[in-house]
Amino acid sequence: MRLYDTMNRRLRSLIPIDGTTFRFYCCGPTVYGPAHIGNFRTFVLQDTLRRALEMQGVKTFHVRNITDVDDKTIRESQRVGQTLEYFTGRWTRRFHRDCEALGCLPPHVEPTATGHIPQQIAMIETLEKEGHAYAGADGSVYFRIASFAEYGRLSRLESRDLELGRSSAARADADEYDKDHVADFVLWKARREEDGPNFWNSPWGEGRPGWHLECSAMIREYLGTDFDMHSGGVDLVFPHHENEIAQSRCACGGQFAAHWFHITHLMVDGGKMSKSLGNLYTLEDLEARGHTAAELRYVLLAGHYRRPLNFMLDSLRDARAALARIGRAAGALRERAGMETVPGFDELAGREVEHDPFAECWLALNEDLNTPETFGRLFTALRGIRAADLSKEEASVAAVALYRLLAALGLDPDSRRAEVEDEAPEAVRLLAAKRWEAKQAKDWAAADTLRDEIAALGWVVKDRRDGFAVERKVE
Repeated sequence: MRLYDTMNRRLRSLIPIDGTTFRFYCCGPTVYGPAHIGNFRTFVLQDTLRRALEMQGVKTFHVRNITDVDDKTIRESQRVGQTLEYFTGRWTRRFHRDCEALGCLPPHVEPTATGHIPQQIAMIETLEKEGHAYAGADGSVYFRIASFAEYGRLSRLESRDLELGRSSAARADADEYDKDHVADFVLWKARREEDGPNFWNSPWGEGRPGWHLECSAMIREYLGTDFDMHSGGVDLVFPHHENEIAQSRCACGGQFAAHWFHITHLMVDGGKMSKSLGNLYTLEDLEARGHTAAELRYVLLAGHYRRPLNFMLDSLRDARAALARIGRAAGALRERAGMETVPGFDELAGREVEHDPFAECWLALNEDLNTPETFGRLFTALRGIRAADLSKEEASVAAVALYRLLAALGLDPDSRRAEVEDEAPEAVRLLAAKRWEAKQAKDWAAADTLRDEIAALGWVVKDRRDGFAVERKVE
């Protein structure tokens, strides 16, 4: 597999440094509220990369952190009157539920910022001893960027931008206290009144680590000084990842990440996604409109990760149709092959398929994780496969090959389960039957009331000449 490397600005092969295990780190969520679909574009693409590697026999070691202490988590936990641990634990569990619904494999290790305070303090002590950090008058500790000559290489940030403080990310950094240089960043934040009981003791007094430091400390703990890949949203290139590189290399030595994988942002209806515009969707928001997590995952994969993806609600309807088509094809192949059970991820991982009818899809997936091209080639391949014309052995090969590809994409093609999910609950069907009876009796008021009750439950009744149909409501 070849993937674009942000540091080197070119496609590079993904080959494990140790020759056996591809070890990578992903910046996880800050748990102060529900993750939105823009966040999940990053997590779904990272998951797909891991799945594609494992499906082709590459062993992985996936580390993803949880940011459970920073300005936002402290502020919001104080606002609702909950302890930081209880508050962030609740949103962490919500994040895990959404990840599971979207088909994301859990990381092998998921450390928290609060669980690694001693490691962060030790790293600051090393940086201070080596002359890369200094204490401010207020008790905070800062990293001196002038001490690291390669600062700005990842983001291509010019030294003049740093001198003048032109970077919007630097100006908006909430971690600015009393520092020597406008671009120096905080390693340890001295305790403030608004922090409440959320502080730790350190050689510099009470306070807490700065946001950038946690990832470096966790990477050192679980991946060492040199590892295969670091990943996150493109918005993290500067200052977060730039700062990680500086503090890690100065404190620990080594070259840090061998590859940088960044996913471009998500737009909604052609514009920026924001709460004020009312277009900041969570998975729960979309499910309330009658959509599924599988449909969202398909949409998030339908655009190339290095290009902005324009999300529209209509795209979820298209995803439903595409998934139904894949499900029908998988069901037909499975039936023709006489497969009683669907092979699971572990059973398919590393399994080679001779005469794979979806080989062209793998070529697209392995060339810079080109998921939209993969989908295009998938449907081209499906058009050329007619299950009824295949022998049982041929159908078995095609079915296994299809399930293997879909496992890499994190999509479940079980059409029978999809049909069950789209079947209205018994209570809804009874209401629909009563509405039909009311219409036959020309009791229009009762029919309208029942229609509204059905709609409130997330379903819609469509009248036909000889009856009616109940469908999931889609907004």
